Amino acid sequence: MTKPNFVYVTYIATTPEKVWAALMDPEMTRQFWGHHRNVSDWEAGSPWEHQDYADSSIVDIVGNVIEIDPPRRLVLTWADPADAADEAKHSRVTFQIDPFMDSVRLTVTHEDLEPDSEMFHGITQGWPAILSSLKSLLETGKPLSATTRRWERSPA
Repeated sequence: MTKPNFVYVTYIATTPEKVWAALMDPEMTRQFWGHHRNVSDWEAGSPWEHQDYADSSIVDIVGNVIEIDPPRRLVLTWADPADAADEAKHSRVTFQIDPFMDSVRLTVTHEDLEPDSEMFHGITQGWPAILSSLKSLLETGKPLSATTRRWERSPA
């Protein structure tokens, strides 16, 4: 069975460097990414974690950095911490940041999701809100209010 992939594209009136910084800077991610920060040494092959901003012991997503080319491209594996040891349950996220006229085209591709899983349902609802909030934050200085607080997982 083929695993589903999702591609999200948004255009942001900013620079590639500012989009890159927003993905890396914990002060920014807490505003647009459900009150989380992304933690890693950001070297290819290194682990990364998507941690609660207020309590770093709460980790919602784990993975490894596959490719990093600032400020153009970031590729990560993506898994629930309970599935960290089972690579068959890992998906893959690519952030592609490209200049487009006087803006940036941000393409987020999430691949190899388990059909009908909690992760599948979470990302289909989560990415559009997160990316919309990132766009709002970079263009207006204000994220969407729903993304400034921790999101609780909904039952599958």
